[in-house]
Amino acid sequence: MDVFDIIGPIMIGPSSSHTAGAARIGRYALNILGAKPVKADIYFSGSFAKTYKGHGTDKAVVAGILGMDTDDPGIKYSFDTAKHRGLDFAFHTCEIENSHPNTAFIVLESEAGKTVEVQGASIGGGNIVITKINGTPVEITGKFTTLIVLHRNIPGMISDVTSVLAKHDINIGRFDLRRSPKGGKGVMIIELDSDVPESVNEEIKSMKNVIDSTLLKAI
Repeated sequence: MDVFDIIGPIMIGPSSSHTAGAARIGRYALNILGAKPVKADIYFSGSFAKTYKGHGTDKAVVAGILGMDTDDPGIKYSFDTAKHRGLDFAFHTCEIENSHPNTAFIVLESEAGKTVEVQGASIGGGNIVITKINGTPVEITGKFTTLIVLHRNIPGMISDVTSVLAKHDINIGRFDLRRSPKGGKGVMIIELDSDVPESVNEEIKSMKNVIDSTLLKAI
């Protein structure tokens, strides 16, 4: 735990959970999309669904999707900025079972037609946890550079991927593996202790039996 876990981030807005955390969920969804978004469907669950207008959660999420940080004065004008940049957005309320009270589910679409689905929770003090990406359960805080490696579930994949990181002197801070039965697909979620060049991600992406690899910068 560091000092920002206790006092929260420098931010615009009335609530670290409902504003700063919401902005970070939106920004992380943008990172996962990896392209300019043109459409966003935003679903609020639990406390978010009840209070998102009064606490500015809606403006904060849109600001994050536009790439704004928690202390950006432009958060309060994010709706106008979104329209200026050609982002079509809509809000919905729902109940997501077994989720944190401050949960948002975001569907983003890029100009090229790429879509991503990201579910995240604002857990206090501006901290977040991304809990699902494209339907796959994950646990990502966004505090560290993270690799998400989709691969065929066959023997040797973990050592193959981690050997690339070792070759480039990149240390693993946390490793998580989610997989289907043998012969199906697996997802490695690797939090790293330092920044990683995109060239390393491309090297992993080109490996045999790796379906895709996404490099997400810390936020």
